Amino acid sequence: MQINLDASRAMKVKLSSELPPETEFKEGIRRAPSRGFNLNKHETKIALKNALRYIPEELHTRLASEFMQELKTHGRIYGYRYRPQGKIYGKPIEEYKGIPEAKALQVNIDNNLDFDVALYPYELVTYGETGQVCQNWMQYRLIKKYLEIIKEDQTLVVSSGHPVGLFPSHRNAPRVISTNARIVGQWDNPQHFKKLAALGVSNYGQMTAGGWMYIGPQGIVHGTYITVLNAGRKYLGIAEDKDLSGVNYVTSGLGGMSGAQAKAIEIAGGVGLIAEVDLSRIKTRYDQGWLSKWSDDLKQVVNWMQDCQKDGKSVSIGYYGNIVDLLEYLVKHNVKVDLLSDQTSCHAVYEGGYTPVGVKFEEGREILSNEPDKFKELVNSSLERHYKAIKKLTENGAYFWDYGNSFMASVFEAGINEIAKNKRDTSEGFIWPSYVEDIMGPICFDRGFGPFRWVCTSGKKSDLKKTDETALQYIDPDLSSLHRDNYEWIKNADENELVVGTQARILYADEVGRVNIALKFNELVRNGEIGPILLGRDHHDVSGTDSPFRETANIYDGSRTTSDMSIQSFAGNIARGMTLAVLSNGGGVGIGKASNGGFALLLDGSERVDKIIKSALQWDVIGGIARRSWARNKNAIDTALQWNNINQDKGQITLPFQPEENLIEQIVNKEFE
Repeated sequence: MQINLDASRAMKVKLSSELPPETEFKEGIRRAPSRGFNLNKHETKIALKNALRYIPEELHTRLASEFMQELKTHGRIYGYRYRPQGKIYGKPIEEYKGIPEAKALQVNIDNNLDFDVALYPYELVTYGETGQVCQNWMQYRLIKKYLEIIKEDQTLVVSSGHPVGLFPSHRNAPRVISTNARIVGQWDNPQHFKKLAALGVSNYGQMTAGGWMYIGPQGIVHGTYITVLNAGRKYLGIAEDKDLSGVNYVTSGLGGMSGAQAKAIEIAGGVGLIAEVDLSRIKTRYDQGWLSKWSDDLKQVVNWMQDCQKDGKSVSIGYYGNIVDLLEYLVKHNVKVDLLSDQTSCHAVYEGGYTPVGVKFEEGREILSNEPDKFKELVNSSLERHYKAIKKLTENGAYFWDYGNSFMASVFEAGINEIAKNKRDTSEGFIWPSYVEDIMGPICFDRGFGPFRWVCTSGKKSDLKKTDETALQYIDPDLSSLHRDNYEWIKNADENELVVGTQARILYADEVGRVNIALKFNELVRNGEIGPILLGRDHHDVSGTDSPFRETANIYDGSRTTSDMSIQSFAGNIARGMTLAVLSNGGGVGIGKASNGGFALLLDGSERVDKIIKSALQWDVIGGIARRSWARNKNAIDTALQWNNINQDKGQITLPFQPEENLIEQIVNKEFE
């Protein structure tokens, strides 16, 4: 057709008309389950057209039937043939083509798809059951092509993995602006998203998958370490200078994010007993040295846990089986549990993120693929048993918190209304706290501390060691227990062997710490002491995410369900010149339940980047402090007051005047008499 010829002539960046060879799937690599083929005839035509629009016309006849088969078999068109052959991994930056910023982003993209890092690498799923780098391999190839030719005064726009195009901008504009799964309000729900994903027009970016900033399970280890450590302090009365020796922690999940739990509990000094239904995940964590031992024998794993507690040993124990079976065993045998949580992927509870009790992992995938309604019934029944077991354990002295994975929301949606505080709806929260409400919110986010991270694009371990040593110099352990925890974390980071994939590190740091560390890193790059560094953070941070069940769970002024903060963070980072700015929907808790944004900034040693560090990194934290302090969060008010006093000539955060509680009580009580 003439239109295809015109389109081909009008584009320099495009896929080749040469047919790639069929993909050879390596044995032993996890594969995503079928997402279910549920499109009607009209929608199926659209899905095929949507996939073929990436492909030159002469290949359409050959690929149309192939794509149809993928759609029927997997519920998605991944374009497997377009996956580059062999292993994909984050190579040293000099091995990529393009300007430094674009090469650094390519390091991250490929690291996100490394067999050792990604959950389902052939389906471009990095973690969290459904979190993808992009939707299909045609998009991957085009994104890489654009990054290889982008100039310093151009910006690549990416929409749910689709490279919209390369547009003129300026040197201090982002090189990439990306969005994922942004859906108009009326249609912003999991059911509609599932159809959009099948059509090939929307991508679940999770948080750092679609933001190209995932660094393996290390990315959540530090936050998990802080969480379990402070849970012990808050719930068990452990002194701030003590670890969790003799304390047990029972939970589930050894996957992409949940896999951090085993390493974190060991670093915190406790004993972890972690259930996992997918044997491949257990073996992966064990082979990586992130899990001490495992068994499918309930009696054995519980005996191990109790023996290690008595001896004060720090150990992680995997139970190959369902968390419900484990919890019910603990109840039946009256085993004392100290700390209790869950990290199954309940944000995708009916899509394979949760395997119901009584069903093996592989069997569950079969039922999900062939009988989705039956699978949902089994999940709901399992969630009820799961809830009842936790309730019994808490009545016997265990302390449970929701780990922001939509577990309690899923229990409520399964019909167990009593998990809601008011027994009717979720407007007043749940009977148990989320970890943000009780721990991460007041201790970290309200003080500006969050999961700052960096990637050594050279791939050299020596660069990572140098950055660890440098960051340590900017932490004063005498300032607070949080500073001390962070100091110990980075001091022992290399010894704890946290790296999976490319050389990267995470460190909880506040605004001042992030700016100072980044400036020093940039100086080291400028002096040739280390290679370029790509900065970023988890979106699970101070200002990047609006999520009523998680990141903003400790916002009590009625604004929890608003998403202004994350959008303002995204826009502000664009305005201040971050290398990449991304805004996604649903990260961690499911479509329609969160809005989250992130960034990447390449430290190239230039004075230009020094200015961006001072402006953008400050905004990226303080924007969240402004929102949290306006919500009357005490620690955030203290942080905002300090910022205002230091920055009197540069800016100001609007602070709340607070009425006397007795006044409000009198007025409201009188009105409702």
